[in-house]
Amino acid sequence: MSLITVEGLGIRYGSNTVLHGVNLTVERGEILTIVGPNGSGKTSLFKAIIGSERPFAGRVVKAPGLKIGYVPQRLHIDRTLPITVERFLRLAEQVDREACKDALETAGVPNLLKSQMTSLSGGQFQRVLLARALINQPDVLLLDEATQGLDQPGSAAFYRQIETVRNETGCAIMMISHELHVVMAASDRVICLNGHVCCAGTPAVVASAPEYRALFGTGTGGALALYRHDHDHEHDHDHDHGPSEAAE
Repeated sequence: MSLITVEGLGIRYGSNTVLHGVNLTVERGEILTIVGPNGSGKTSLFKAIIGSERPFAGRVVKAPGLKIGYVPQRLHIDRTLPITVERFLRLAEQVDREACKDALETAGVPNLLKSQMTSLSGGQFQRVLLARALINQPDVLLLDEATQGLDQPGSAAFYRQIETVRNETGCAIMMISHELHVVMAASDRVICLNGHVCCAGTPAVVASAPEYRALFGTGTGGALALYRHDHDHEHDHDHDHGPSEAAE
């Protein structure tokens, strides 16, 4: 069975319906990306999957025993709080140092265990949040705009690491992003959301769909080529615009 099945999902805030009639599945081992304009219901969809938002219609069905890891859009850390990466990783979970080391290794930052959280670059900060989501070996990893605040090379490096995570762990990855130039190239399947599912399929199918072009235009092609060129290089750029504190 599918890891997650969303059937006829509808979400409403007061009189404002943000999602209606949403149907989708998340399959084992795939990278599925949700794209859409601001206010299209992407984060609300994630909240329904996690269980923090109750739909007024439809349902979310999860495979028995499903474990979900979550990387939030942003997380604020008190800049005066002296806390190491290891301590941060162990705050919410009963895990040992080896589990922390393994998660950081998978996230691509194996040497940060003793670093102070407040000393991390934006790219490093996001990798630590990724490690935190991976620490209990989830079946599905949800990423909500996980590269906010990173520049293009930093974002591309992060998404390359996501591909590595999928290949090494076999977990499914479902991510929200506005960075079409990287997510379209990094995804197995794309769903374009705008209150409902506008179009879905492989990146090539979605990029050529009239519904997608009506929302985003036709300028993604050159950016896809840029990403693929960068993907051929092994340099793991870690540029940033500060720890993940950008506004939504």
